[in-house]
Amino acid sequence: MTGLDAFEARWRDVFSPKRPAAAAAAAATPVRGVSSSAPAPAALAASAFSQADDADSDSDPQRDKTTRPIVGYWYLFSGALVFSIVALGGLTRLTESGLSIVEWNVIKGMKPPQSQQEWEEEFEKYKQFPEYKLLNHHMTLSEFKFIFYMEWAHRMLGRFIGLSFILPGAYFAYKGYMTRGIQRVSLVVATLIGMQGVLGWLMVKSGLSDELLAKPGAVPRVSHYWLTAHLGSAFIIYSIMVATGLRILRSNRKLDLSLFAVSVCAFGDRQSRRALTMRADLVRQPMFKSPSFKTFRASSHGVAGLVLLTALSGGLVAGLDAGLIYNEFPFMGNGIVPEDFWALSTQTDRNPHPISWFRNVLENPSAVQFNHRVLACTTFTAISALWVVSRRIPLVRPARIAINALLGVAVIQVTLGITTLLYLVPVPLAAAHQCGSLTLLTVALWLMHTLRVVPK
Repeated sequence: MTGLDAFEARWRDVFSPKRPAAAAAAAATPVRGVSSSAPAPAALAASAFSQADDADSDSDPQRDKTTRPIVGYWYLFSGALVFSIVALGGLTRLTESGLSIVEWNVIKGMKPPQSQQEWEEEFEKYKQFPEYKLLNHHMTLSEFKFIFYMEWAHRMLGRFIGLSFILPGAYFAYKGYMTRGIQRVSLVVATLIGMQGVLGWLMVKSGLSDELLAKPGAVPRVSHYWLTAHLGSAFIIYSIMVATGLRILRSNRKLDLSLFAVSVCAFGDRQSRRALTMRADLVRQPMFKSPSFKTFRASSHGVAGLVLLTALSGGLVAGLDAGLIYNEFPFMGNGIVPEDFWALSTQTDRNPHPISWFRNVLENPSAVQFNHRVLACTTFTAISALWVVSRRIPLVRPARIAINALLGVAVIQVTLGITTLLYLVPVPLAAAHQCGSLTLLTVALWLMHTLRVVPK
């Protein structure tokens, strides 16, 4: 252990992060035997840490540093809940349970049927809609109970996420634990959570329309547009929660480092102050302002956007059951591009009323699956290229770990996607593939965070 590390351990015991103002005042108190020029390295270190953290940053850490760390952990906990509901929502869709509850009652719907009579009444409601008439007319009451509880659990978890975010958020705002900027973010997230519930019901309602009964060969399912909007909204909420939570914790860590730098210069020995100056010089290296580093950081944002876009295209695939056709890879039929790519926008005897090319791209299952393949391959190629470039850039250790993890998760996700396709979309593989998309987005967000965090 170096002299600086030993001092840091002692500093952690003396200076409580709960009283940063008191700690800073104590650290600034002159101590006998310490040179009056001691604050110079402190200013150097604080400046270096600030430059490393804030280079090309749009955020204002002077505002965020007053937000309590508990708020950051609360944001990450809420993000974990959103991850779980995305996983549960995928299972609900894959088990075809999403249309089992045909009403939306925010309060009354929290209580499932209790008696045999209540179950039979609920089952009778389900029998009035297309899914039962076209697909599940042989279903028994016990089988209905399974799909009912799947959808009920999904809705209940959504209610819990709303309450677990709004109630603590109101408390933290009241107690002054959040800055105004974080309060505004929290208000936006709370609004998005409420809209997510509305999107969910609109999605379910689209699968309850009696118009499906009039279409020959119609399959009872929700609109793939509403499904994608519902999934995309969950991904956006999750991304905001994770990014905000990490940003709050980073800001608090930066405050601790600034206080530590002052404390070293006030109370540390000469060896500790020299080590601090050397660490500050390391952080002040020009790599944080070099064009290559800036390009790498911008590219990490682009990769995260590609991951999100690919996940949204996966929502279209799921909504159209497009994964049940062309169960081969890399070909689709006789070539890379399926022969029926433009089937719905081409006038034929079987299709006398073609739709626009734009709708064909979004509504033709063959085209939707092809688009998802192209986006997935593009995302994987971009991640691989980013990893190769990272080998030529001197990154801090957390960023190095993050980019390696990003490539590893991408390999797993591509493998899951191909395997799910080849095996005709079995529930375990398909559910893992959906969770993998959110895991990949998580690692991409983590990489973005490490490229801004104060190096250890």
